[in-house]
Amino acid sequence: MEWQTDWGLRGRMALTMFLLFALYLVFIGVLVEINAVGYIAIMALFLGSQFFFSDKLALYSMGARTVEPEEYPELHRTVDRLAQQADLPKPKVAVADSRVPNAFATGRSKSSSAVCVTTGIMDTLDQEELEGVLAHELAHIKNRDVMVMTIASFLSTIAFLIVRWGWLFSGGRERGGQQVPVIVAILISLVVWIISFLLIRTLSRYREYAADRGGAMITGKPAALANALMKIDGRMDKVPKDDMRDQAEMNAFFIIPISVGWIGRLASTHPSTEKRIDRLQDLERELEGR
Repeated sequence: MEWQTDWGLRGRMALTMFLLFALYLVFIGVLVEINAVGYIAIMALFLGSQFFFSDKLALYSMGARTVEPEEYPELHRTVDRLAQQADLPKPKVAVADSRVPNAFATGRSKSSSAVCVTTGIMDTLDQEELEGVLAHELAHIKNRDVMVMTIASFLSTIAFLIVRWGWLFSGGRERGGQQVPVIVAILISLVVWIISFLLIRTLSRYREYAADRGGAMITGKPAALANALMKIDGRMDKVPKDDMRDQAEMNAFFIIPISVGWIGRLASTHPSTEKRIDRLQDLERELEGR
């Protein structure tokens, strides 16, 4: 299949980043107004570290490590071949020792990206299905949505951290003999976090459809990815709950999200597996009709 630029995804990414940066400019302005310097320092520290070390931080949070071709020769050969088909520089290859069958891509650019798979997904899928999953992750890198989601997710995380730990910091401007309470910054952060979450959730759902289609374009086998999604989704219920909770923070980047409880399903950053499979089956029929 010929690669086609998804202008719908690009438009959504541009709009999401514009709205997020506008939101956080207002957020910073309010923090300056109430003299909450400590919070602004946290924002600068997190954004800087995430921009320069996003790939390493994501892998560390999953307990993953980069692996050499000698350790996983077939995995490296597959990633190498698919990267060539996608016209991408080969990303770093990482493996996480986890029973959760999943995969994700990370990195701020095509040249600093990494693709990670769990041991659970390698045990679950056959070679063709694993290729479909890896192609899906490479499509995220080619679409450049990994960088956008990385920045957007950490902006949201900053607000969440202030909501959770803001009471540890003192700060506030004296007005009429009274100090503006820290609770003001925490409440504003809560509003910012909610808006950020909604923006990220909307973008994330669309980008999964785009990566599904992009992955099918790379391999030319939509059915393989559809089968992989069915297998992964079916295995999630068999994974120990503790393992799932440990990795739930990476949900926005996984090929299949971990949904712990009804709140997790409601707040899912991904469209339902059934809808994704339906679209892949439509694409398979489209290819067969050519």
